[in-house]
Amino acid sequence: MQVIETLAEGLKREIKVVIPAKDMEVRMNERLAEVKDKVRINGFRPGKVPVAHLKKVYGKSIMADLVNEIVRDQPPAILSERGEKSATQPEIAMTEDKDEAEKILAAEADFEFTLSYEVIPAIELKSVKGVKVTREVAEIADEEVTEQILKIAESARSYETKKGKAADGDRVTIDYLGKVDGVAFDGGKDEDSQLVLGSNRFIPGFEEQLVGVKAGDEKVITVTFPADYPAKNLAGKEATFDINVKEVAAPGEIEIYDELASKLGLESADRLKEIVRGKIESQYGSVTRQKVKRQILDQLDEMYHFDTPQKLVDAEFASIWRQIQTDLAESGKTFEDEDTTEEKAREEYRKLAERRVRLGLVLSEIGEKAGVEVSEDELQRALYAQLQQFPGQEKEILEFFRNTPGASANLRAPIFEEKVIDHLLTEVDVTDKTVSKEALLADDEDEDKPAAKKAAPKKKAAAKAEATEAAVEGEEAAAPKKKAAPKKKAAEDSAE
Repeated sequence: MQVIETLAEGLKREIKVVIPAKDMEVRMNERLAEVKDKVRINGFRPGKVPVAHLKKVYGKSIMADLVNEIVRDQPPAILSERGEKSATQPEIAMTEDKDEAEKILAAEADFEFTLSYEVIPAIELKSVKGVKVTREVAEIADEEVTEQILKIAESARSYETKKGKAADGDRVTIDYLGKVDGVAFDGGKDEDSQLVLGSNRFIPGFEEQLVGVKAGDEKVITVTFPADYPAKNLAGKEATFDINVKEVAAPGEIEIYDELASKLGLESADRLKEIVRGKIESQYGSVTRQKVKRQILDQLDEMYHFDTPQKLVDAEFASIWRQIQTDLAESGKTFEDEDTTEEKAREEYRKLAERRVRLGLVLSEIGEKAGVEVSEDELQRALYAQLQQFPGQEKEILEFFRNTPGASANLRAPIFEEKVIDHLLTEVDVTDKTVSKEALLADDEDEDKPAAKKAAPKKKAAAKAEATEAAVEGEEAAAPKKKAAPKKKAAEDSAE
């Protein structure tokens, strides 16, 4: 077998592999000898079939199997012998000429194929002793815990059906249908929607017009969507809502501390406080973690400069761009609305893709040198977390991960990255700094907002967290999720 390098340009490589026809014939004859005693052909006793006849009957199929095996097994072996790692699966090109292919299967022509790939660049790791990060930590005041417990108590309070008119603070159960210019709009309909009057969950003017309604009432209310409403097709528009009032209920007493803890299935108020404080600590800890990680990544980005495999960058950019397009479509905005152009946005997000790929390769090299590994238990926990996010689709998700090559890498990659960050935190200079809650939760310009950060609809920082409204153990939500309101329903999955 001849292995000839035909291209070595930057990270691009092209390898021509030639296996002489006589070698292919030798391999075929060896396979024929192996099957000689196993095949059954009419007119011949077992093991007495002439090789020439075997070749005539099975030659092409055996040769086809050999070709497939060579194409499958040789590329990894060739790269290993060359000491190279391919950034993506190498592209394999073979002859498309049918006559030439027939000659190869008949062992009358050399078998040739070409490998095209980009190598992962060699990365010389640098010392991180000079890397300094500030770990912001916010103390949790008792008042904040109490505030969250009161929110939980408010959301967990009971309501009793009442006769008569609805007042502020009462809960109404309604069906509604929203229309603009007499035409119903997407997302403007709901049934059995529960709304506490005065909660300001719905667009301005909606709740006020329900004060005084009674069970069984049907009413049409008119409201105007705010001018800055995320869904542009509704922003500033006047809309009507057909309302059917199903129930009016008065609020019961707010139960706090031991009474609330008991209602939530907890043994005491102290346990409730402990859980709420733990939830807040966990969310604040996530923000702290993301800020520290960002500092490390920024400094690594300054330390390392090398060419990145373009196919990896292309794939990363495609992923980012799909999300940008989705965000724009869902918000009803355009690049012009965000004071940029598509060309500028593409340029900036291309830089982001290159940064991500470069940092990914650096973290991979650091992790490999440090012996970082992801255990099977960690992968199983990550898979379980995926299943919890999509109740009712567990079977499909499991089949996807079982049957999709490389799918488990999507679970492994983030775990590996976080473990590498943990490793780096043992080597870099970390200074703890106590800050206020407001300072900790302040929006940072994250890596998804480069210079042209207005190229996509603005989002809250991914790590930004607000104190939890769920006090659970294991954990059962104490505050059920609110139903979508007309304020959000029309663009439920669009803008924040």
